[in-house]
Amino acid sequence: MRRSLTALALAGALGLGACSPGTTQASDSSSPATQPSARSSTQPASGASSAPIATASDGVDWVQVAKKVSPSVVAISVASNRGSSSGSGVVLDAKGQVVTNHHVIASAAQGGQILVTLHDERVFDARVVGSDAASDLAVLQVVDPPADLAPLEVASSNGLVVGAPVMAVGNPLGLAGTVTTGIVSALNRPVTAGDQDPSSGGGEPVVTNAIQTSAAVNPGNSGGALVDAQGRLVGINSSIATLGQGQGNIGISFAITTDQMESVVDQITTNGRVRHSNLGVMVTDAVVQADGDRKWAAGITQVASGSAAATAGIKPRDGVIAIDGEPVDSALSLIAQVRERAVGTKVTLTIARAGKQQDVDVTLGARP
Repeated sequence: MRRSLTALALAGALGLGACSPGTTQASDSSSPATQPSARSSTQPASGASSAPIATASDGVDWVQVAKKVSPSVVAISVASNRGSSSGSGVVLDAKGQVVTNHHVIASAAQGGQILVTLHDERVFDARVVGSDAASDLAVLQVVDPPADLAPLEVASSNGLVVGAPVMAVGNPLGLAGTVTTGIVSALNRPVTAGDQDPSSGGGEPVVTNAIQTSAAVNPGNSGGALVDAQGRLVGINSSIATLGQGQGNIGISFAITTDQMESVVDQITTNGRVRHSNLGVMVTDAVVQADGDRKWAAGITQVASGSAAATAGIKPRDGVIAIDGEPVDSALSLIAQVRERAVGTKVTLTIARAGKQQDVDVTLGARP
């Protein structure tokens, strides 16, 4: 059964206009809530550790994990003429580069003060290196960083498995240095978050192929670390599901994968902007026939002329049921999967057409 909290139009997102509604419920400026859908696949992050992720049976010493990770997670305070906000961030290198969520620092994008507080309560100014609303990620640079900054080791989120133990580290509700534990509840979970409806002139919603976890995450955790049993970064905590306005954690939290994070951070620091992939279709939730079986799919309603989909021969009334072998069961699922991948990535779409299942190779284009 599919449940919806608050309807949110997704038309135009990633060049994949969703005719069916997504959902969102914002808990506050430092941790928007989201609504899940299905699954997807991830690409290994360059330079990330590929060692196996520990499972719950390994007997994790969370005291040592917290001791290792806490110095690498910072509190972020933002003040500008657009208001104030707070959240968390993760130290990525010894030179003072910090990753956080875009929505944590969005109010200071056009000017304002950003303060970074380390675990030992030392406070430093920071500036925005770059920010990407579509992926909800931002990179900060600590001004005159101390020599003892402790970068956090990054692991590829591609190594995660459902049931693996994880720890969330951040500053929920202003409570600095808070750690909570849980498990990976689901992987490749398409979620959408955003405070405003694009059709009414608001900002574009964030669509993420996320890690779902049971670790307690609340407003203020946004931008903080989700780490594995070895204390390696596997995700950036970004959103929670809620049952109503103003409610906090109900046991369903979401994190952006480190694979996507590293791609976005690299583009921000190298090019100053982020290019997003584009399939060039309009989609809706659909049930299709595929070799005698009925399946949920992302139903193609329109294909843009000259787009990646058109070049590959995708047609209206096709239903996408998988991408690179990972199931697609909704419009949102396809949007999240495409958004996760880099421009120029070659993917294999499994489609249902006239009751038959077939594979189509597509090279993703770039959004205009």
